[in-house]
Amino acid sequence: MSEHKAIVEWNRGTEPFSYETYNRDHVVTFDGGIRMPASAAPAYRGNPGHVDPESALVAALSSCHMLTFLAIAAKKQFVVNVYRDQAVGFLEKNAQGKLAVTRVILHPKVTFGGTTPPTPEQIAGLHERAHTECFIANSVTTVVTVEAG
Repeated sequence: MSEHKAIVEWNRGTEPFSYETYNRDHVVTFDGGIRMPASAAPAYRGNPGHVDPESALVAALSSCHMLTFLAIAAKKQFVVNVYRDQAVGFLEKNAQGKLAVTRVILHPKVTFGGTTPPTPEQIAGLHERAHTECFIANSVTTVVTVEAG
C-alpha cells in the first residue's frame, strides 16, 4: 500500500558516555527532508524543548483521528471550520509490568459551518468511525478513548 520512512540520528559528541551524562538530543528526518529535533522526555533526562517519543505517539494518534474525521465529514458534506484536540497520553505499567503508553484520551472540539451542521448523534458517529478507521489507532495496543466536547 505505502511505505513511511524516518531517519533517526544521534551523535555522542565529546561528552563522556554514561547514563547520567549522555545527551538525549537527536534528529528525526522524515520523507521530504523535514527535520524534527527530538529527545527523551524531561522525566528521563531529555530536553524539554524537543519532541519526545511518548508525546510524538500521542500526537500521531490525535492527528490520525483528526485527519480521518475530516475525511469522513467532508465525504458526508459537513463543513468543519475548526478542529482542536487536547490529547493526553499516560505512561504506566502494562499488564506485563513494562512501562508503556497504555492509554490515550482524545478531547476533540469541533466547530462546524455550512447550512446543515451535523446533529450531536451524527458527530458521535463521525468520531466513532474515525476511531475505527484511524491507521495509527489500528496499529497500537494503546487504549484510545475519544471524549468529544
